[in-house]
Amino acid sequence: QVQLVESGGGLVQAGGSLRLSCAASGRTFSVYTMGWFRQAPGKEREFVACINWIGGSTTYTDSVKGRFTISKDNAKNTVFLQMNSLKPEDSAVYYCAAANGWPGARGPYDYWGQGTQVTVSS
Repeated sequence: QVQLVESGGGLVQAGGSLRLSCAASGRTFSVYTMGWFRQAPGKEREFVACINWIGGSTTYTDSVKGRFTISKDNAKNTVFLQMNSLKPEDSAVYYCAAANGWPGARGPYDYWGQGTQVTVSS
C-alpha cells in the first residue's frame, strides 16, 4: 500500500499563488506516476496534472497549462503542484494520486489522498 498526504491548500485571491504538496509513504518503490486531480462542488473529479516518477515527463489539462507546474522530489517521496495566476474556477478539493503504471489523464490511479481545499476568491 501507498499512503498519500496532501498539504498546502487554503484561501487565496484571484491572481494569487498556492503550492500544494503530497507526501508518499509505504510501498513507494512501486509508484511510477503521481498526479493531481480536483473536484468542485456539483462537478465530477477532473484530471489536473501528472508526472512520471522516473523520467519526470509531465502532462497537464489544457485549462492549467502555463499556470500550474507539477514537480517532484524523489528523495522526499513528495510531489508538488505550484499554482499561479489562480482563478475562481480553480476552486476545488485537490487530490493527490499515485499509480503503479502510466495512466496519464485517463487513469485509473491506484492510490488517493484525502484531499486539500483550494478556494480562490474573486
